[in-house]
Amino acid sequence: MSEINLVDRIICAAAQSWKDDGEVLATGIGLVPRLAASLCMKSINTDLMMTDSEAWIVSEPVPVGPRGDYQIRRESWMGFSRIFDNVWGGKRHAMVGPVQVDRFGQANISMVGDDYARPKAMMLGVRGFPGNSINHANSFFVPNHNRKVFVEGEVDMVGAVGYNPARLAKGWTLEETTDIRFIYTNLCVMDFGGPNYQVRLVSLHPGVTAAQVQDATGFPLHIPDHVPQTADPTPEQLEMLAQLDPHNMRASVLGA
Repeated sequence: MSEINLVDRIICAAAQSWKDDGEVLATGIGLVPRLAASLCMKSINTDLMMTDSEAWIVSEPVPVGPRGDYQIRRESWMGFSRIFDNVWGGKRHAMVGPVQVDRFGQANISMVGDDYARPKAMMLGVRGFPGNSINHANSFFVPNHNRKVFVEGEVDMVGAVGYNPARLAKGWTLEETTDIRFIYTNLCVMDFGGPNYQVRLVSLHPGVTAAQVQDATGFPLHIPDHVPQTADPTPEQLEMLAQLDPHNMRASVLGA
């Protein structure tokens, strides 16, 4: 096989996020998460549900970018009311792109800075993060793994729940409030499988060491004695990716 592009390796790894979910709604926010969910629906978990990003469940993933003669295969109506039924019922697994993540998995897409009234940078606001994070499974995609994203303390604005017992509402348990599956970055794959939900290194992309990942992370990681290399995509997966992203839009995601 010729040299594998890093973004393709990440997408194929991230596609495994939904493999054991059965018939749930997959939502990929951003190009890489969307392609990962599409690849999973097409080849790994064919029971997975996806929308056309408007108001319909589709029978097959919709390619990104200009589609030419391609006709979307719509299956059934999936308006906002039904989306929310899936959210509240936990029948959804979203992959999102936080601006900041802390050691608890608390995520921020709202603002950066010490003073919420006078932020250094104002972004989207919390949007659907609070409800999504407490009701259904979530995974993260971070294109540039560094200490500005994986912060030393808490995130500047807690927009999504994590495994932080200090912020746990009375009468709730962490198992009831939080289900963060994986974190995919340009360096590695991580999860929360360490002691007391500590972020754990699951695999390393080729040429990356565990020490490099730890140095780029603002909090201590759980690093097993043996950390495997992130699996190579198969030729079949790469062929499907070419169909799902015929204009190779994914090539620009990680930058030069």
